[in-house]
Amino acid sequence: MGRVLIIAYHFPPCTGSSGLLRTLKFSHFLPQFGWNPVVLTLQPHAYELVDERGNESIPTHVPVVRAFALDTKRHLGYRGVFLRWMALPDRWVTWLLGAVPTGLRAIRRHKVDVLFSTFPITTAVLVGLMLHRFSGKPWIVDLRDSMTEDDYPRNARERRVRRWIERQAMRCASRVIFTTPSARRMYLERYPHLPSEKCLVIPNGYDEDDFASLPVRGTGPVPAGRPLRLLHTGIMYPEERDPRPFFRALARLKRVGRVDATNLRICFRASGFEELYQTYIEELGIADLIELLPHVPYLQSLRDCAECEGLLLFQAASCDHQIPAKAYEYLRLQKPIFAMTTHVGDTGYLLLETGGATIVHPADEEEIHSVFPDFLAAVRRGTHPLAELQIVERYARRSQAEALAKCLDDLKVCKPVSARRKVENFES
Repeated sequence: MGRVLIIAYHFPPCTGSSGLLRTLKFSHFLPQFGWNPVVLTLQPHAYELVDERGNESIPTHVPVVRAFALDTKRHLGYRGVFLRWMALPDRWVTWLLGAVPTGLRAIRRHKVDVLFSTFPITTAVLVGLMLHRFSGKPWIVDLRDSMTEDDYPRNARERRVRRWIERQAMRCASRVIFTTPSARRMYLERYPHLPSEKCLVIPNGYDEDDFASLPVRGTGPVPAGRPLRLLHTGIMYPEERDPRPFFRALARLKRVGRVDATNLRICFRASGFEELYQTYIEELGIADLIELLPHVPYLQSLRDCAECEGLLLFQAASCDHQIPAKAYEYLRLQKPIFAMTTHVGDTGYLLLETGGATIVHPADEEEIHSVFPDFLAAVRRGTHPLAELQIVERYARRSQAEALAKCLDDLKVCKPVSARRKVENFES
């Protein structure tokens, strides 16, 4: 059995992000393919949101090593105000101080063969870089999102710091994993000297075991006296997943009597911007149609999705190279999906491949206004197409762990190489 050190911010009891599932499921399935994981993460006090029940989901065979860290905003600021340079590349940069010595001890104690850092917390990548430099172990960088773009992060200094870390990762990592083909293409164009053979795509997905106990609800006609219930789960970023064109279209439909509280109820679970959206909803006069719900544990959220009539998905054109992790769970649930995304992005391609979704442009209020009533009518009649389960099954988490294990197998036989030597080879 090989041993891999997984360096991850998102890991139980952290909660509030579906991102932790990728690390958690890798940890669960990797031993089936010859790899024992060891997880290097933070002490719980550094997380913004904690659910101690989440620790029950950690596989008993997985050692978890927790290093000291502080959240700059909460622990080193005053009433939420803090010095920007103290949060570069992110608010958990102090994790570096605890994670490097703790990680080196874990590498020696557990005889680790390969390092694996998972983004979107940049410090996790920086920790992996330092451990790679000190230990010489092969290093994999898992970019679930792009670390930088031309105008992201918005703060120029933060963008420069992140871009520097990103360059080191592209140079020093033995493999770089992306979750979508478009993200891989974008990085290969950004770094022309980056060898294409070391860039892999392992998408997000779903774990079949999580769906075993969910209620199976028919997709037949919905009685006229019962309102359709539609649901969106997870964060609704005001730019990347802006729901306001949808809200405006909904307000117009209400004004002309196409929808009302007797035939429609829309819920947003853990949007993260409840105060902003509640104000906008009330201004539009649609507060009787929309309910903003609090965060609940993952399995309870899945059950909520299984019990509704349809699901909502948002992904702006600026995120065409990304796919929300929830999309795979939506598809496995085989519920009608009203997807506000582009047809040419990776999210749109996934939905067109699997079926089961009505797709409209997320910023086109007119198109949403025109198409949404037809979607509702098809859901009520029970005639809306559903995702093809045979295609969806390609995205099972077990298959993704198998792909990662093959990548680890390739690296296990590599001799230790210093990061400096890798930079020289990259630049030559």
